Amino acid sequence: MKGYKVAIVGATGLVGQEFIKILEQRDFPMDSIRLLASDRSAGKKLFVTHREIEVEETVPESFKDIDIALFSAGAEISRYFSPIAAESGAVVIDNSSAFRMERNVPLVVPEVNPEDIKRHNGIIANPNCSTIQMVVALYPLHKVNPIKRIIVDTYQSVSGTGSAAVEELTAQAKQVLDGQTTIPHVYPHQIAFNVLPEIDVFLDNSYTKEEWKMVEETRKIMHAPDIAISATCVRVPVFIGHGEAIHVEFPQSMSTDKARRILAQAPGVKVLDDPLVSLYPQPWSAADTDEVFVGRIRQDVSQPNSLVMWVVADNLRKGAALNTIQIAEEMIKREWVHPGE
Repeated sequence: MKGYKVAIVGATGLVGQEFIKILEQRDFPMDSIRLLASDRSAGKKLFVTHREIEVEETVPESFKDIDIALFSAGAEISRYFSPIAAESGAVVIDNSSAFRMERNVPLVVPEVNPEDIKRHNGIIANPNCSTIQMVVALYPLHKVNPIKRIIVDTYQSVSGTGSAAVEELTAQAKQVLDGQTTIPHVYPHQIAFNVLPEIDVFLDNSYTKEEWKMVEETRKIMHAPDIAISATCVRVPVFIGHGEAIHVEFPQSMSTDKARRILAQAPGVKVLDDPLVSLYPQPWSAADTDEVFVGRIRQDVSQPNSLVMWVVADNLRKGAALNTIQIAEEMIKREWVHPGE
C-alpha cells in the first residue's frame, strides 16, 4: 500500500504525543510525517518511527502536499488553519470543538456512524472525549432498543485539560501532603484531593459548555435528535481516564444479561462486570488502553425500562487521538481518501 503524507498540528501537546504513539503502534501507512506546533515549540525534536523529526511552526504553507492532517491545537488554531489545510488538498480530522456542530461537517465515532465520513467537505470533526466513550457504550443497545433518555454524570481526569493541569495536580498533591497552601492556576479551585463540578464555561441555562457538548454531540452522532439527555460533568484528581455513571431509559425493558451480551459483542467495548470480586472498570487500569470498559450494569430501580452502568476509557486515546486515527483508517479502508489527492 502506498503511504500517506501526514501532518500533526499540536504535535508537542498531550494528544499530539498520543497521535505519534498510536500511528507507530498501529503501523499507519505513512509515507512521511510533518510535526507542527506554535512558534514556541518550533525547533523541538521528536522521535517518530525511530527517526528524529524537527517540529515546525504552523503556517499556511505547512499543508502543501499533505494528504491527512490531524489537528489537536485548540479551537482557535483549528478555525484558522483547518480550512487552509482543506483547501490545500488535505483531509482534516480535527480534535477541537471548532466544527463539531456545523451541519456540513461530519462528527464521527467509527463504531457508531462511519458512513458519515463520506460526506465531508475537507474537514471531519472528532467528538468530545466524554461523548465518545458514552456513545460507544450506548449505541449497541440503542440499535436494539432505541434510547429515550440519558442521564450521565462524568468523573473526568485532569489530562483532559492538558499538560499544565497534570503538572498542577502533581504539584498540589505534594503541597497538600507537606501541609502547604495551594494556589490554583489552571482550575478555579484546588484540584488535589478535591472534585470540581465545573468543566468549561457556564452557559445561560446553568449547564456548562462541556455538559451541553454531550447533549448536542450525542444526538448528532447517533442521528437521534429526540433523545432526552442531561449531563453533569465533574473534574476529579485523576491523571488519565474518564469515568461516567450513565442512567439510560428505553421504550421497552431490557434485562441486564441481554445488555451484557450485546455489549460483549460490540466493537470497541470490553465488559468488566463481576461485583462478587469487585470487578469493574477503573481509570487507573484503563489508562493506555484502547477499549471502552463497561461494568456495574444493573436495573435502575427508580425508573421502569431503565439500566444503570459505569463506563471508563482513556480520554487521551479513545477519547481523542485513537478515535481521530480510526477515522483516518476508516477512510483508507473504504478508499475514501487516496495518497497524493
